[in-house]
Amino acid sequence: MDSMNSTDMVDMNRTGMADMGGDQMMMMSQMTFYWGKSTEIFFSGWPGRSSGMYAVALVMVFVIAMIVEWISHTKFINSTINNKIVVGLLQTAMYGVRIGLAYLVMLAVMSFNVGVLLAAIAGYTTGFLLFGSRVFRDSSQMLPYEKASDLPPLNC
Repeated sequence: MDSMNSTDMVDMNRTGMADMGGDQMMMMSQMTFYWGKSTEIFFSGWPGRSSGMYAVALVMVFVIAMIVEWISHTKFINSTINNKIVVGLLQTAMYGVRIGLAYLVMLAVMSFNVGVLLAAIAGYTTGFLLFGSRVFRDSSQMLPYEKASDLPPLNC
């Protein structure tokens, strides 16, 4: 039993599928970070091996990360709304959208592709620069008791 290694128990073929014996097939994924355009993000087979589709996937991850930062640092709800239920429902909906998009970025990074990781970091960083930092915002117009956004900070 000690002389048996993992390749004896699971036969790997060149397509990344493991033959478990019989009709059972199991998809094997990359478990370490790697460079390359051949990856899968969000959907099976997407973006595939095309350089153009890989670039589209990187831009998509970048934009989704920027949108998460935009939602996190923008005040959408008008302070004149006095109905607590409406305000609470709007905050909850915005929170759900923000968390859903953040999970999409997380799932993309879990492809272990370094390009996707860098696109996510660049998207979050650019989004913070544009929407969260003081570079493009005049903080002198905010009253001391006003919040900069409707949502609490995004915690990892």
